[in-house]
Amino acid sequence: MTSHDTMKKVHDLLTFGFESQPRKFISWFIISLICLNVLAVILGSVDTIARDYHTLLHSFEIFSVTVFSLEYILRVWSCTVEPKYSHPFTGRIRFALSPLVLMDLLAILPFYLPFLIRVDLRFLRTLRLLRLFRLSHLKRFNETSHMILNVLRERREALIISFSIILLLVIITSSLMYFVENPAQPEVFKNIHDAMWWSVMTMTTVGYGDIYPITALGKFLGSVIAVLGLAVFALPTAILSAGLLEEFRRKKELNEHICPVCGQEIPKH
Repeated sequence: MTSHDTMKKVHDLLTFGFESQPRKFISWFIISLICLNVLAVILGSVDTIARDYHTLLHSFEIFSVTVFSLEYILRVWSCTVEPKYSHPFTGRIRFALSPLVLMDLLAILPFYLPFLIRVDLRFLRTLRLLRLFRLSHLKRFNETSHMILNVLRERREALIISFSIILLLVIITSSLMYFVENPAQPEVFKNIHDAMWWSVMTMTTVGYGDIYPITALGKFLGSVIAVLGLAVFALPTAILSAGLLEEFRRKKELNEHICPVCGQEIPKH
């Protein structure tokens, strides 16, 4: 087997996909390791867990970084099988500087930096969360992402208008609430800016309860604003839902006219 054949085989194995059993195994292994690393970062932020399971978490980090480092090196080494990265030097540099590969590097770099720089860089370990972006290599994830981007692109005018309406409504309702409630509780509704916090929390039905009206008129106005918020904040959701349904319908119609064997378009009769 030549060096190029070895590179091609390594490159194929490290490309996310489920076409063959070895690639499927490696893909699921990397995906599982990424998810476990995210869980380890979350659990490691709890003081008691970080203290009681420090050795286990540290050993798992060493194992993960070793696997990810080996994968990173092999992917950079084998990337020259792709035509756009075919040059043995500049091709690898271009590949290493691509966004997703840079994120891979940032995810493992914090582990090695303390050996070179005498600075506490433990907070950088959270950069391991960046490896979640590797899941965007998955074909289904990629197709869905493109679908959502197409919807956002096609419905951008309607979305801009709906968000403009929401912003206008927040300004109007917060101004009204300020003038109604400020005389009764000036320390709470000190200005319109503070009233905006209440307006957003009320219209999104979150309602933290730290700011609320106490006057009769303020309570009535708050009730009207809360009901109004349900309708107004549903606008972007309805626009996106309609756009996604249209995109799914379009994709289904397109797939019906594509040959599953050769991938060519079936002529319409």
